[in-house]
Amino acid sequence: MNDVNEISRQTLLRRGFALEYATLGWNVIGIVVLAIAAIGARSVALAGFGLDSLIEIGASTVVIWELSGTGEERQKRALKLIGIGFALLGLYLLAQSTIVLVSGFRPHHSPLGIAWTAVTAAVMFALAFGKARTGAALDNPVLKTEGRVTLIDGLLAAAVLLGLVLNSTLGWWWADPAAGYVLVYYAAREVREIFFGEH
Repeated sequence: MNDVNEISRQTLLRRGFALEYATLGWNVIGIVVLAIAAIGARSVALAGFGLDSLIEIGASTVVIWELSGTGEERQKRALKLIGIGFALLGLYLLAQSTIVLVSGFRPHHSPLGIAWTAVTAAVMFALAFGKARTGAALDNPVLKTEGRVTLIDGLLAAAVLLGLVLNSTLGWWWADPAAGYVLVYYAAREVREIFFGEH
């Protein structure tokens, strides 16, 4: 029975690694695509979403490191690193949304940005679901928590997409930074849970 459990655990670990490497690969490509789209459209939102991809790369790297070892101390350290990532994401979103709203900055239309954020939202939601299930099966709080980082990445992609579409169709330039404030609240809640909640 123990052998079966160990084989099952190894399968789940391999799935966890695969999910993280897929996330890493997608975000590395995303940084390049978003840089091209942001420069072309002079879009603060797309440039900011590229920075968010850097945070996601950092979070995935932390989980790969944690899955490679064992021990409660290693898990606690990994959770704190992910919490720092959430805090940075929340601060970035707060600053970006406020600057864009106050300055009244109006980006150009970006078909590439719309296409990329639409596909990214779907990919990140699928990866977040896989990480939540795998993390729960492994009883690994680090993988489950990083899955929420990926979920936020998907929500942010959807918010940026909505802002780009509303800007292109209705001229509502303020829609994207307004949606950013909702995600600031979500990120702050995750930081509170990681640093002050029970694990």
